[in-house]
Amino acid sequence: MKIEEIIKTTVALDEAKKVILNIMYTQNVINDNFSEILKPYDLSGEQYNVLRILRGQKGCPVNMFVIQERMLAKSSNTTRLIDKLLLKDFVTREVCPENRRKIEVLITQKGLNVLNELDPIVKQHEQLFAYNLKPVELKELNNLLEKYRTIN
Repeated sequence: MKIEEIIKTTVALDEAKKVILNIMYTQNVINDNFSEILKPYDLSGEQYNVLRILRGQKGCPVNMFVIQERMLAKSSNTTRLIDKLLLKDFVTREVCPENRRKIEVLITQKGLNVLNELDPIVKQHEQLFAYNLKPVELKELNNLLEKYRTIN
């Protein structure tokens, strides 16, 4: 469906505005679908992102700055996200022995288990949205999006 039909406009939109609207609308569709996947696990997209970052550390603790730096949504309140994951026993948080001002976070086995359970479901979610595109189109879309967000 065309973006003009989705937003029910009869006004002609220039291509730059259509791209922005298409990206924003598509992001919402993907996020809504993804939220439904995470709902049974009582996780938000941001919490899931933190768990993925921590799993990528392969058992090494990481400080809050590194987590924040790797987040997809840079505006997320990392401390609040970690607090919620702590309550679910998905992570541990310790004071760094070498620098008492530094907090280190580590994913627990329970957190790893949830990610392992979610992995095939998330993969299916990704494939659902990629279904209508050929591999070469997916590659081109990635290239175009990377080029599009590069602002000089």
